[in-house]
Formats: sequence, C-alpha cells, structure tokens
Amino acid sequence: MSIFSTKEQEQIAQAITDAEKATSGEIRIAVEKHCKGDAYERATGYFYELGMDKTSLHNGVLIYLATEDHKFAIIGDKGINNLVPSDFWETTKTAMKAHFMSGNLCDGIIAGIALAAEKLSIFFPNKNDDVNELPNDIVFLDPQQ
Repeated sequence: MSIFSTKEQEQIAQAITDAEKATSGEIRIAVEKHCKGDAYERATGYFYELGMDKTSLHNGVLIYLATEDHKFAIIGDKGINNLVPSDFWETTKTAMKAHFMSGNLCDGIIAGIALAAEKLSIFFPNKNDDVNELPNDIVFLDPQQ
C-alpha cells in the first residue's frame, strides 16, 4: 500500500499544477521510506537522477521525503540558488514540518508546494509561453510504493 492514497496523490499533483501557474519553476516530489545518511545529500542525488537540473532556466525544485526515517529536504537548482538568500527555503521547511509532526504528510507537502511556488514567483514569474518541463506526479523511489 502506498504512503498516499490515490486521492492524496491526485491532490498533490493538482497542487503542483496549480503552483506552476504562478511560476516558471518546476516542482517535483520524491518519496521513499528510508534515507541512509543526510536527507539533503540523498535529495541532491535524486535531483540529478530525475533530470531536475535540465530545466531551461535551471529553476527546478525537488521536495524529498523519507517517510519512515522522518527526514526531508528541499533542493533548488542553480538558477534559484544564484538569486536567493541561503535561508530561502527555511520558512517552507518550517511550515511543512508543522504538518508532518501532526501526522499530516499530504497537507505538509501541499503546503510546501504552495510556499515554494509563492517564493519562486518572485524570481521566476510564469510567462505566457511557459512549458511544463517535468511531470507533476509523485516519484515513488521504493518499488513497492
């Protein structure tokens, strides 16, 4: 059984679709049960594996979550990191963590997506010719999810 119901998966995909209407940034969610080591390092590896660094403006964002180990990270591509302060993702992470601590993984991810898009829209507003460069569905990194 998946960590997210079909309805929750649809809600998360729709949150990404809605969020990307405000920004040319590309947001993806990657989920696995266990994270050996540091979540940021693990997420960075998946960032490249998923081709997140291939967006035209280098403005991809990966929200990574290891459900059983209670770890998560947010990775932004170099186009974002070259423009924003080093603590750019801290408020997003804080809001997500509040939901996670109360057992609301889906709500936490949706909050993270919305806040990421809100922040990205400042630096990468959506343009009329914007193309969705990456899929909006959740990437389940464990085969049984």
